[in-house]
This record gives sequence, structure tokens and C-alpha cells, in this order.
Amino acid sequence: MDVSNAILTIKALDGLAQRATVTSENIANSGTRGYRPLRVTFEDALRRAADQGVDAVQSVTPRTERLPLDNLPAGGELRADLEMSTASTTALRYGALISVLGREMQLDTLAVTGNG
Repeated sequence: MDVSNAILTIKALDGLAQRATVTSENIANSGTRGYRPLRVTFEDALRRAADQGVDAVQSVTPRTERLPLDNLPAGGELRADLEMSTASTTALRYGALISVLGREMQLDTLAVTGNG
């Protein structure tokens, strides 16, 4: 794996880890009246930065923001089922990226040692 792909993958993992933390906070507070959930965004910034090179990718930071109450579904209640869906999707994406990194490391080890 070249350096730019490794940095891009690590930045994506950082963003997903932050999303997992925020989502767990949202789930924990799903029964709290007036709680405004948090959201983490980073994918668009990471996508744009990837076209600009390694330095741009390294400067990307996941953005966490609290949603206004009017962005919640009818009744202004946080939906725990949707938060659980976000948690599941985030975990699957994180696991897939870890798997890719593991396979790349295996290939790099094979290339260096020549052993299978």
C-alpha cells in the first residue's frame, strides 16, 4: 500500500471511530427529553482532499456538530433505531477498512520476506 492510500485509510478510520463514539452518546441519551444529537461528517472533506494530495488528506479533521431540534423527526424525539443503524453501518465500514489494512500488510510482508 502506498503512503497516500495508507494515510487516507487511517483518516477514514479516525472519522469512523469518532462517529462511533458520538453515536454511542446519542444512543445513551435517546430517552433524554430535549437532547440534541451529534453528527460527525468527514467523508466529503476526505474525498476532496484525496484529489489534492497527502498534505490535504492529513489536514482533514472529522467535524462534530449538534443537530438543531428542528432536524429531528416529527415530535422532536431522537430515534434510537436510526442511531443503532448508524452504529451498525459505522462498525461494518470500520471493520472493512481494518481488513483491507491487514491484507495490505500481509502482501507487504510477503513481498519483503518472499514467504507465503
